[in-house]
Amino acid sequence: MYQGIIMAGFGGQGVVSGGILLAYSGMVDGKYVTFFPAYGAEMRGGTANCSVVVSSEEVASPVVAFPDSILVMNEPSLAKFEPKLRPGGVLFLNTSLVSSRSKRDDIETVEVPANEIAEELGNIKCANMVMLGAYVKKSKAVSIEALKKSVAKVYVKANEKVLNMNRQAIERGAELVK
Repeated sequence: MYQGIIMAGFGGQGVVSGGILLAYSGMVDGKYVTFFPAYGAEMRGGTANCSVVVSSEEVASPVVAFPDSILVMNEPSLAKFEPKLRPGGVLFLNTSLVSSRSKRDDIETVEVPANEIAEELGNIKCANMVMLGAYVKKSKAVSIEALKKSVAKVYVKANEKVLNMNRQAIERGAELVK
């Protein structure tokens, strides 16, 4: 099993921390992982993306040139990363912020109203968790249990209320995928 993932959005959306969480979850599940972040010049508000590889075998490179899945949190990220998605790949769109839709017929699209769900849960900052929940349910790259368990390990300074909200956001994202 090999999953090359790109998660992309703007700074402040938790793209990089979401990638760390996904990689940590892979380790919890006993898989090989790599994590490779990339930031725009401005950080918060600038572009941010990361590449994560989760594999059942050793990973030779952290570079994900043609990802199996892309988690797109904002409109500019769709334009930049959709062309790189391999044929047969899965595009996860944050439909709260991305009004465009893919014109490709060789990929699958999963629409996730991540910001709306995060607002329902009480904090827009957990939109990344909604996206990750949908991704993990669809891809099975890691287990939902490992993802929820890893929240406390990655967000060590968060209080229990915030940790539980993030776990709820993961569950809500997973519920969107049939």
